[in-house]
Amino acid sequence: MSLTPAQRNQLRKRAAKEAAATAPAISMAGATAYEQQLAQLLQDRQRLKNVQSNQGKAELKAQLIPAYEPYIQGVLAAGNGAQDEVLTTLMVWCIDAGLYQGALEIATYVIKHNMLMPDRFERSTGTLIAEEIANAALKAQKSGESFPLAIIEQAAALTAEQDMPDQARAKLHLALGKENAAKAPDEQLTSAHIGYLVLAKAHLARAIDLHSNCGGKKDLERVERLLKKHAAPPQAS
Repeated sequence: MSLTPAQRNQLRKRAAKEAAATAPAISMAGATAYEQQLAQLLQDRQRLKNVQSNQGKAELKAQLIPAYEPYIQGVLAAGNGAQDEVLTTLMVWCIDAGLYQGALEIATYVIKHNMLMPDRFERSTGTLIAEEIANAALKAQKSGESFPLAIIEQAAALTAEQDMPDQARAKLHLALGKENAAKAPDEQLTSAHIGYLVLAKAHLARAIDLHSNCGGKKDLERVERLLKKHAAPPQAS
């Protein structure tokens, strides 16, 4: 059931008050707003289990997330980093639904406070953010589509100090390399294009260094060829 604007405002204020009153090492369990949202989350997770299509699940998550936004806003505004299964789950749902900026806003809070992911996710927050944002970018790139470079850059900056498997970080560098490289055409390169190629080369080389089979070698060869071509002196006519 959708909430009225007054109910949404009340939920946001209650979530902020309860989150501010809960210590970082303590769970939000027992707080009224949290328990209500957790109960709703359990119902919505059951709805998702009845959908077999991954695309269908993503579309349903996009429909469900707005109902939780007042709670998210309240916790992010006033919380101390108490353990919160609702918040961490919705962070993942935002990624699945393509709401990347919202996911990164939650992730910034979660990482700042060293919050733990629910056991079912089987990865640390840093690893999950790096891999899932990278996977979304790589999927778009494989289809010939662009992906917001700022989102990948933000994910990389946010997780730069987080411990994770080399392959996870390699994916993020690969996505950054491919997205930068895609901004430079094969002909008529400008100084702006060269800047993208330089960044692409650094990220692709780092991805390969971290995971030699990451799939970026052909991209790196193209980038190096274009940089070499640009640096070559013009042919005399």
